[in-house]
Amino acid sequence: QVQLVETGGGLVQAGGSLSLSCAASGRTISGYHMAWFRQAIGKDREFVAAIDESGGRTYYVDSVKGRCTISRDNLENAVYLQMNRLRPEDTAVYFCAAGPIRAGLSVATKQYDNWGQGTQVTVSS
Repeated sequence: QVQLVETGGGLVQAGGSLSLSCAASGRTISGYHMAWFRQAIGKDREFVAAIDESGGRTYYVDSVKGRCTISRDNLENAVYLQMNRLRPEDTAVYFCAAGPIRAGLSVATKQYDNWGQGTQVTVSS
């Protein structure tokens, strides 16, 4: 199992930026695809971005394309999500997730079996 801890959330005005970090422990993340999901109050958890084990492939939900960048540092055992031009609709708890490579680079929560506790992102209008 991989233990994941997200940091970097907070309150920001619309148009601002935040940088989320996910620190992993227990195992190296080099053997996992990594992803960020988010969950707003009253809504299902939704996919935001994913990155393959080498960092060579990334995938984003349409609503954040061009505004967010996922990256990873396997030596630091960490994953990052840089979020720019934030909107009120980006308000949610953001979760880091790790999934086995055999599952493929996926947008589905069920393909990820290691989750962090989440970090709150609030964007004011």
